[in-house]
Amino acid sequence: MSRNDALRAARLRAGWRTVESAAAGITEHGRALLDDRQFTVSARTWRRWEGARPGWPAEETAIVIHDALGRWPEDLGFTTPPKWIRPEHHEEEHVRRREFVSVTAAALVAGPVARQHVDPALIDYFQQQLEGHYCADMFLGPHDLIGTVSAQYQLIDKLVRSAKGETRRGLLRVGAAYAALVGWLYQDAGDMEGASFWRGVTQEIAVRSRDPHLIGYALVNQAQVRTDLGDGHAVVELCEATLDDAGRLVPKVRIMAMQQQAHGASLTGERRVVDQLLDRADRLLPRVDDDLPWGNACRRTPGYLEVQRATCYGRLGLGAEASSLWAQVLAGVPETARRDRGVYMARQATAAATAREPEQAVEIAREAATIAAETRSARMRRELVTLERAMRPWHDAPVGRDLAEILAPVTDGS
Repeated sequence: MSRNDALRAARLRAGWRTVESAAAGITEHGRALLDDRQFTVSARTWRRWEGARPGWPAEETAIVIHDALGRWPEDLGFTTPPKWIRPEHHEEEHVRRREFVSVTAAALVAGPVARQHVDPALIDYFQQQLEGHYCADMFLGPHDLIGTVSAQYQLIDKLVRSAKGETRRGLLRVGAAYAALVGWLYQDAGDMEGASFWRGVTQEIAVRSRDPHLIGYALVNQAQVRTDLGDGHAVVELCEATLDDAGRLVPKVRIMAMQQQAHGASLTGERRVVDQLLDRADRLLPRVDDDLPWGNACRRTPGYLEVQRATCYGRLGLGAEASSLWAQVLAGVPETARRDRGVYMARQATAAATAREPEQAVEIAREAATIAAETRSARMRRELVTLERAMRPWHDAPVGRDLAEILAPVTDGS
């Protein structure tokens, strides 16, 4: 882009028809808001902001921009600096980190603990509970489950320290599955630091269990975090490491590694590799017959591999192909899978925008935004922010204003 169209559109909506009137208007607003007669934004500065390299305003200027235009600078085309936290979120961030420290302590309970008898039947109990947590996650989203699941992990860890033999190994296996779920919940909540920590816990317990399937599953979990961080080469390396020992792995783990490697290939722009990996995984899908309680998305999720293909195509910029795949996928998604449905719809809307179908994108976004508000899924909010970027060519058009109104309750201040 040769200019910052997002800021220009916001200026025009505010009634500032020229750069000079915008500079005067924001200066007047800032002086009143900050009670500072020295606050000034020049026309030259505003002109730079609307250029191809707007940079980043000072923090107090960012506050004034938000108060005047109703959006933070990162939503107006500015270049967001690392570690920027919106001022209103400073206390929220403090609370979130305090909660993280509290929950993370579940994985770091100091030993030794008092010895107790551990009945092998507890393994089945925790496995049954785990399936319930997977189901609850679909309805509730991450925030309401993190404390519950991590507390159960803490109990499992305590029991492992007393258990012996096969009971100990069984509890290690189920404990790794609980740690993986906590990691996923943090990832869905947008806390990549928390996700990485718990993925590391999963990896440690998997190695201690000596279970090759669980070790492979833990590596794929690490790759999943790297996908969200946009590190395609790391994703491929982790998945290749998993598949190095493919002969020892149940088909489910091999499928997980192949589909995640496809995401890595999409991040590095390799469409042919994406299709090859997903086609190989599809041939393995009928052979999934294990009774392992974790990693069963390929069984629970309708059109599991087509979901991955559509996501990869969207990432590759193949809007029309991705949009067509999403329509097929969504036809088979039950209403009970509400959060997944919202994520898929947000991705479908972005694909429609990429295919230059803005009206269709906005119509799809209506339901996705409602689901995002209900589930508080950071993953879904990120998808909707991606949609906003894809819709920038229509920012000044009525369809662009409709989208801004639809997404405002979800993306503003998030």
